[in-house]
Amino acid sequence: MKKTGFIWQERFMWHDTLSASGSYGVRGELQPGLHIENAETKRRLKNLLDAYEVTPRLQALPFVEAADEDLLRFHTPEYIERVQKMSDARGGDAGEHTPFGPGSVDIARLAVGGTTSAIRAVAKGEVDNAYSLTRPPGHHAERDRGRGFCIFNNIGLGVLSALEEGIVDRVAVVDWDVHHGNGTQQAFYNRSDVLTISLHQDMLFPVNLGKHEEIGEGDGEGFNLNVPLPAGCGGGAYIAAMDQLVLPALAAYKPSLIVVACGYDASYFDPMSHMMLISGHFRELTQKIMQAADELCEGRLVLNHEGGYSEFYVPLCGMAVIEELTGIQTPVRDPYSGTERVVNQLIQPHQQTFIDQAKTGPLAALLAHCA
Repeated sequence: MKKTGFIWQERFMWHDTLSASGSYGVRGELQPGLHIENAETKRRLKNLLDAYEVTPRLQALPFVEAADEDLLRFHTPEYIERVQKMSDARGGDAGEHTPFGPGSVDIARLAVGGTTSAIRAVAKGEVDNAYSLTRPPGHHAERDRGRGFCIFNNIGLGVLSALEEGIVDRVAVVDWDVHHGNGTQQAFYNRSDVLTISLHQDMLFPVNLGKHEEIGEGDGEGFNLNVPLPAGCGGGAYIAAMDQLVLPALAAYKPSLIVVACGYDASYFDPMSHMMLISGHFRELTQKIMQAADELCEGRLVLNHEGGYSEFYVPLCGMAVIEELTGIQTPVRDPYSGTERVVNQLIQPHQQTFIDQAKTGPLAALLAHCA
C-alpha cells in the first residue's frame, strides 16, 4: 500500500460563492439557489472516505494559509490587495465568474497552502504520493484576475514554491479537468522547467484558449501541450489521448515530479460539460499516470482536486482515484459502471483527428526540444 498524503480542512467547505442560478449571480430576476461551485461535491467525497474508513489510512499533512510573499510568486500585488479588501468587507467578484463572500480569500489562501504542502511532502519523499482535497479550485486563476470559480492558482503557486526551494527541478502538470487550464498555462508559458499538458473540451471555457498552437513562448516554447477534444468524448478518446500524447510527452520530458489538476467534470453526469467519462475511466487514467510516475520520478505524484459539479457522482470518481493512489480497496461500487455497455465509449474517427492534430503540433514541438 502506498503512503498517501492527504490535504483536507473543514474551512474549505465554508468558501461562499453566494446565491446564483447555476453559475451566474442573480439580482431578483430569478429565484436564487446554490451556486454550482458549492461545497457538496467535495464534502460528499470526504464523507465517503470517512464512511469506508479510508481517511484514517491517509497521512494528514500540516499546512497553513499562504502569505502575500507566497502569492506574489505568480499573482500581482494589486490583485492580491483588491480581493483581500473585498473579502475583508462584504465579498465581491475576483474576475470572470468568480464570486465570493466575506472571508473567502483567507480560505483561498488556505487552499494554496494545502496544495503547496502536498507538493513539498511528495517532492521531499515524506510520502509516496498525495491527494489534495481543496476548495476553491485554482487552475483558471490568472496573474491579475480570478476566472472560472478560481481565486488563486493553487497548483501554479505550489510548483513555483517547490522550484524556488530547489526540491524539484523539472515538473510536469497534467490537467484532465474538462476546462482548459489557462491559469497554469499562463504561469509557466515562458519556462522550460515546467511542462504543462491540458486535456479539455474544445472551446468550452475559457473560450478561445487551449488551442493546439499555444505551445509556449521564449524559453517555454515547446513545453505547453494542449489537447482540445470535441464534445461527446468517452473513455476511448481520453485513454487514447493519454496513451498517444500524455505518456510520450512525459517520457520525453522526464520530470522529477508530476502534478495532476484532477477535475471530474468530464463525467457523463456533469452539468458543466458534454463528455461521457465514468468513474472507471478516471481510475484508468490514474493507473496510467501512476505507472509513468513510477518509471520517471520514483512515483512522485500529487493529485489536486479541481472541478466536478455532480453532487452524487464526483464522490464515486474521487473514490476510484484515491483507491488507485493508495492501493486501498473498499466495498464502494459505482452503480453506473455498466453504462459503457450502453453508451458507446469507443474512440470515433473525428475524435482521433483532434488527437492527431496534437501529435503533429504541440507533441512534435516538445519531442524536438527534448531530443
